Amino acid sequence: CNFGQQELVALGHKVSGLSLLIDQNKAAAVLQKPVPKSIKEMQYVLGCASYYRNHIENFAHITSSLYKLCSKDVVFEITKERRDAYERIKHELANAPVLILPEFELPFKLYIDAACSQGLGAALHERQIVDGEPREGVICYISRKWIDSEARYGATQTECLCLV
Repeated sequence: CNFGQQELVALGHKVSGLSLLIDQNKAAAVLQKPVPKSIKEMQYVLGCASYYRNHIENFAHITSSLYKLCSKDVVFEITKERRDAYERIKHELANAPVLILPEFELPFKLYIDAACSQGLGAALHERQIVDGEPREGVICYISRKWIDSEARYGATQTECLCLV
């Protein structure tokens, strides 16, 4: 047990003051892997990457073609689109932003995006004072794919759904 540490590595994250980073040693499980050659390998990669989905904007949209590959009725074939999605998720993990911890007395900003045909996305931001300067930081990203009935909603309904 150590007291008075400036930084703590726990559960795949580096916690430092009011910020949260991906522990790159844990993310290496995905970053160093070549393109998966089987459903089991793809499920492993998606599971590891999904653990850090709050750090990745539009995670559900980026990985949608990879998740489809894990379905029973789909032939496992790595197309250019899927290879690009795999490389992009690796890039996003390697360059994930530092998430800030919320200061509840300050106002939040919620950015929503329902324009994507794959699903919805949201980003929660907050403007905090860091070293005497105001800075807007990301608290978390949220995304998910549409369920069948939601895919038929109009623009107003999908934007409202993002708020729920």
